[in-house]
Amino acid sequence: MPLTVDRETILKFDTPGPRYTSYPTAPVWTDEVNGGLYANKLAIFGATDKTISLYIHIPFCESLCTYCGCNVVIRRKDSRFGDEYLDYLEREMELVYRFLGTRKKVCQLHWGGGTPTFLNEPQIERLYQMTRRYFDIDPNGEVALEIDPRTIDKSKIQKLRMLGFNRVSLGVQDFNEDVQRQVNRYQPYAMVEESMDWCRQLVFTSVNFDLIYGLPYQTLASFRQTIEKVIILHPDRIALYSFAYVPWHKRHQYKIDIELLPSNDVKLDIFLQARDQLLQAGYRAIAMDHFALAEDELARASEAGTLHRNFMGYTVKPVDECLGLGVSAIGFLENTYIQNQKALPHYCKALAQGRLPVERGKILSRDDQIRRWTINALMCRFAVDKVVFTQKFHVPFEAYFAKEQGHLRWCVDNELIDQNDTHIEVLELGKIFIRNVCMGFDLYLRQKNISVQFSRTV
Repeated sequence: MPLTVDRETILKFDTPGPRYTSYPTAPVWTDEVNGGLYANKLAIFGATDKTISLYIHIPFCESLCTYCGCNVVIRRKDSRFGDEYLDYLEREMELVYRFLGTRKKVCQLHWGGGTPTFLNEPQIERLYQMTRRYFDIDPNGEVALEIDPRTIDKSKIQKLRMLGFNRVSLGVQDFNEDVQRQVNRYQPYAMVEESMDWCRQLVFTSVNFDLIYGLPYQTLASFRQTIEKVIILHPDRIALYSFAYVPWHKRHQYKIDIELLPSNDVKLDIFLQARDQLLQAGYRAIAMDHFALAEDELARASEAGTLHRNFMGYTVKPVDECLGLGVSAIGFLENTYIQNQKALPHYCKALAQGRLPVERGKILSRDDQIRRWTINALMCRFAVDKVVFTQKFHVPFEAYFAKEQGHLRWCVDNELIDQNDTHIEVLELGKIFIRNVCMGFDLYLRQKNISVQFSRTV
């Protein structure tokens, strides 16, 4: 039976809150993390045998989608923009390699954006080969990138597959033409279908679709049709994201007429309907907002309790650390978050001066590490093993989280979780509102009012 949620429940849980791609969350990061500290962390890490996940950010897009919350730079299609950017990326790779002192093994490589397929084929080849020059890419690892169907053709996809990319994510968002035009991202169904056909012919290990619910002009009926078309195309994985309306962060979102957005209760109904459609079609619900076919390794990892989470989303790769390259890219190294300069001119200036282009970050305290582990367990496994917690941190769960017991009782009373002496298990309603469950473990939310900086949980 599909889960039904009434309006009273929606109003109870509809509050601003983080998405927890990191803990502590980005609003509390500071400039205490700079290039000098990062260089020291790289040297310490380089002396270990730990593996890495490597993220490379390509910021360029030819046009701006009004819903976008990513760090993007709008440029017309001109090869010189990509060439200049790759020059700076190579300088950053050289610096990182110098401080590491070795070619680190990369078990997971991901190109994100922006639009990585903004690059032409020679630039794609150049970026991949220069990455291999400074890093040891595992041929059996996860090599993935994000694709905008509007910037791809069969030759470019063949180039990517030949280089070793084995996973792709297509930005679909919605198939309804009225919605597409309203958010300035027109891409006909036939275009996505053709891209999907090429991916299947080239035998990519996994193809993901990114979808967004809560966009202007979306209705229950229109999004039902979008999901029906998605099911026909049969991607291996689906990321079904809630539209984050945060115009105070992304001013271009002010172009969206909020009267055209579905109300919060309709928005949640759209999600629940889509969730039911996907489950009926044989997809498994994976953690917070992902779905995968039962035979996909992400679904198997979810069932086995071995799912992991980083800035690239959910993954089956238990890599030790993450390095981020490119403007605004984020890494996690030696219990420290590091973010590069978010403005392209500042990023380029630092590298032109021979400096690591770091803007900010966060050194995790022991408390941060404990809460990060707990939140990740909830986000990835919908469960916390209190016995494992005690073994790992040498303190009983209830003793450490004494102040959180009231929140846990509230979660039990509201049928978000069930708990006993050894485990916390997230219930079906709690899976929908997992951000609300995690917020009770977020110490920084209690210290100052930063709620206006987050999107709403519904």
